[in-house]
Amino acid sequence: MCNNHQHTTTSRVLSAPHAKAKFENTTIERRELRADDVLIDIKFSGICHSDIHSAFDEWGGGMFPMVPGHEIAGVVEAVGENVTKYKVGDRVGVGCFVDSCGECEYCVNGDEQYCTKGVVQTYNSLDYDGNRTYGGYSQKIVVKEGFVVRIPDNLSMDAASPLLCAGITTFSPLKHWNAGPGKKVAIVGMGGLGHVAIQFAHAMGAEVTVLSRSNNKKEEALSFGADHYFATSDETTFTELAGRFDLILNTVSANLNVDQYLSLLRVDGTLVNVGAPANPDQYSVFSLIMGRRSIAGSLVGGIRETQEMLDFAAEHSVAPMIEVIDANQVDEAYERVLRSDVRYRFVIDISTL
Repeated sequence: MCNNHQHTTTSRVLSAPHAKAKFENTTIERRELRADDVLIDIKFSGICHSDIHSAFDEWGGGMFPMVPGHEIAGVVEAVGENVTKYKVGDRVGVGCFVDSCGECEYCVNGDEQYCTKGVVQTYNSLDYDGNRTYGGYSQKIVVKEGFVVRIPDNLSMDAASPLLCAGITTFSPLKHWNAGPGKKVAIVGMGGLGHVAIQFAHAMGAEVTVLSRSNNKKEEALSFGADHYFATSDETTFTELAGRFDLILNTVSANLNVDQYLSLLRVDGTLVNVGAPANPDQYSVFSLIMGRRSIAGSLVGGIRETQEMLDFAAEHSVAPMIEVIDANQVDEAYERVLRSDVRYRFVIDISTL
């Protein structure tokens, strides 16, 4: 927390005192508003699976007490004297990071997520002054103007919040690998990321196939814009679809039989991972060599692209399917996410905090 308490903002938060602990309702101090800062009154905060990994310290490096949340939607409450893009009352969002160096080639290109100095994450991170960051399970947050995005008027605030992680995580690779008319795209997994990816790929004009373990989500997948749906538990799926796809977007965080999925790519096709399993994947290099295929990964998107994604979502009516919960239901929501008992993203109503 900041050292100067002269003009700090007190905020109620949901805080995990240690790994795998129940959340506690407590308070923190947000930093004094600097000249280029925006103070946001948070309305909704999405629950991302990475919040659970972090709060359970499954990836290591957990800083406790921790306030998770990087899918933040709210309203501007105050602005610093040099802020020009936003005014009090504007509908705004904050995603996975809140600062970067601004000078390296990636920051200059609008790919702040790959900042060579190391991006400052929205929570469980240290800012460049060495202060801990606390996320969106909170009433208020103070963020530099350049890391705030505008939520279009025709996007509802609660549905917009998951787009700030799940939305940009899927939009960015689909755009980068040119999903569009004439392209055959497969989405692996029909969960929090997958159901948004289907909508984006469809809106971009690609032919969209969903690959999910069973057939129980088929009707929903088709309603989101999928053209085809195949169950991966059916072995004939992999023979029937061999060599079909230009792009496969893998949204699941479990280890797959990578060679099986690579066999579904056309020559020059790419398997892009946005889900991150805890254990390393294995594959045969021959699966790549025999079709000049690629394996790739993608990490969210920059601020410019996040704004582009929100505007695109508003224009094409892309919206996550959400279940809005009260602040006192977050522990239960984490348990439900872990047993895949959510369609498809939880969003916390911060007014209940």
